Amino acid sequence: MRIAISAFKYKGKSMPCHKSRPFVFINAAMSADGKIATIERKQTRISGKTDFDRVDELRATSDAVMVGIGTMLSDNPGLTVKSQERREKRRAKGMDENPVRIVIDSKARTPVDADIFRKGAGKKIIAVSETAPKERAEKLSKFAEIIVTGRESVDLEKLLLELKAGGINRLMVEGGAALNWGLISNGLVDEIYTFIGNVIIGGESAPTLVDGVGRTGEACRLSLISCERMEDGVLIRWEVSN
Repeated sequence: MRIAISAFKYKGKSMPCHKSRPFVFINAAMSADGKIATIERKQTRISGKTDFDRVDELRATSDAVMVGIGTMLSDNPGLTVKSQERREKRRAKGMDENPVRIVIDSKARTPVDADIFRKGAGKKIIAVSETAPKERAEKLSKFAEIIVTGRESVDLEKLLLELKAGGINRLMVEGGAALNWGLISNGLVDEIYTFIGNVIIGGESAPTLVDGVGRTGEACRLSLISCERMEDGVLIRWEVSN
């Protein structure tokens, strides 16, 4: 099955991007010990209102927001722009009030009653693999655009090429740890924002910012862009040296 995406036009200001793929940045909040969720893989509050507003601004100025299926199933995020003023600014530019919402879902497990389908106007994309059950993908196609790429799992590099061709130039990634690893390990991330909160979660099985199989050779190198105190934590912005 092949359902092509339609063109997404962004009329606002976008950061410099690659010719072949969008500018990709990861945004995440993590504890002082590097955890992004508890051992039950449940989201816990790490930051406060100031950081929430910062995240809302990042969403509002992005063409699309992406999450993995693990985040979708555990947190059921709506991924909408919360500020009415920011939504109105997007509409004034001829854009949907919310960025395109994308789920990386190799086996088409996204529930049809997920909040991304129920909350907020705007386009949605579910990226699935060739081995995703066709009946599930067909059900989801009633609520979202479906992109099929990769045999057993979604081919992230090819997906980004398609998103770029469809007009998505600035892509915000909101986790989780497996998706972050898939993008970083393939050299597909340009910047990372990490808010480090004043809490310790613990648990050797609790997800960190990046999980996956890990590298056996040279580590992924980062260059510091900025570091500032925010609330009772620290916001760090990194450039990824691909």
